[in-house]
Amino acid sequence: MQYKVKIEAFEGPLDLLLHLINRYEIDIYNIPVAEITEQYMAYIHAMQELQLDVASEYLVMAATLLAMKSKMLLPKHEEELFDGEIEEEDPREQLMHRLLEYKKYKEAAQELKKREEERALLFTKPPSDLSMYAAEDIEKRPLEVNVYDMLLALSKLLRRKKLQKPLHTKIARQEIPIERRMEEILTELRKTKKRKNFFDLFPYYDREYVVVTFLALLELMKKNLVTIEQERNFADIFVVCKEGEHGV
Repeated sequence: MQYKVKIEAFEGPLDLLLHLINRYEIDIYNIPVAEITEQYMAYIHAMQELQLDVASEYLVMAATLLAMKSKMLLPKHEEELFDGEIEEEDPREQLMHRLLEYKKYKEAAQELKKREEERALLFTKPPSDLSMYAAEDIEKRPLEVNVYDMLLALSKLLRRKKLQKPLHTKIARQEIPIERRMEEILTELRKTKKRKNFFDLFPYYDREYVVVTFLALLELMKKNLVTIEQERNFADIFVVCKEGEHGV
């Protein structure tokens, strides 16, 4: 009788047994010794017919399976167990534990192999020192300042002015139009031709003057007549007059 057998690369007798169990959907916790031995011996005979060298460990496992099969086929005499007598262990128990242990390590090896293949698709390089470029980037591109940053700066200003405010002061109330304060700020910025610290635009403390100056700055920002710069988070804010802008 001719057999058409496809021989796969097995890493040992346990690997071959595990393959047979998976292929024939055998319960690993209740191995039919006669069936698994027959399938195992078919593979051994096929390898011998193909004149392949069969490692001794495969032959040792074959002998173990045959001995186990013979033991399972022996008739069992029903005898009453006396006190203290230990029931004989199932000969399949040791093989089952070996297969479960081997299966666990085999699955772990497959997972590691998969990770190795995924990692092989990645290419890395040592980190480069970009501190020099980072310093230049801060100077050329200051942080973008929004209305919330301006409100934070105003809060700092009010705290400073409150601490510097004299105990007794007498200030004459005078209405200050926002448009006039906008023109004053632009004139001051064009005169210095440098960026001016936000706090320097509030030379003395008067709530109305502070509010009008702050609203004037927001309006200048809205009209795109000034640029607000900040080198880093929570640092001082600077006001710069845009070149080529005339009047309010």
